[in-house]
Amino acid sequence: MKLSAVKFKLQELETLQFKLPNGTLVPNHFHITEVGAITKDFIDCGGTVRHEKVVNFQLWEANDFDHCLAPQKLMSIISLAEKVLGLGDWEVEVEYQSDTIGKYGLEFDDSHFKLTNKSTNCLASDSCGIPKEKIRVKMSDLPLLNACTPGGGCC
Repeated sequence: MKLSAVKFKLQELETLQFKLPNGTLVPNHFHITEVGAITKDFIDCGGTVRHEKVVNFQLWEANDFDHCLAPQKLMSIISLAEKVLGLGDWEVEVEYQSDTIGKYGLEFDDSHFKLTNKSTNCLASDSCGIPKEKIRVKMSDLPLLNACTPGGGCC
C-alpha cells in the first residue's frame, strides 16, 4: 500500500486499528513510534545494482492502556515526516514486535489496516542458476500414448 492510499484511508476513519496476518487486532493502546524513510541500496546475486525506498511505520505497545492514537494524529506525523524527511509516495512497510521485530506489508480491508506477511525472493533467478520449478504430475494421470500391453512384444 502506498503512502497516498494510507493518507486517503486515514481521512475516512474515526478510529485507527491494525490487524495482524492471523486476524487478531493490535491492541488499541499501540503507539506509532516512528514514521521514516528506509533506503536500501544493494547488489542482487546476478550482479544488478538495486535501490529501494519505503516509508516505515513502527508500531509499539506499552502498558499505557489509556493511550489511543487517532487517525488525525497519525496524519500530522506523516505530514511532518513528508516535509522534514522528504517522504515520497512509496510503499509502506510496518515494523511490529513479536518474537523479534517483524516486517510487514500493509493493506486495508473494510475498516482496518491489515499487516501482511512479507517473504524473501531471488531477484535474479534467470541469471543465478535457480532451476525452474518442475510441475509435479502423477504418472497415473498421464494419457497412455503408444503404451505397451502385456504380450504385445514391445518390452
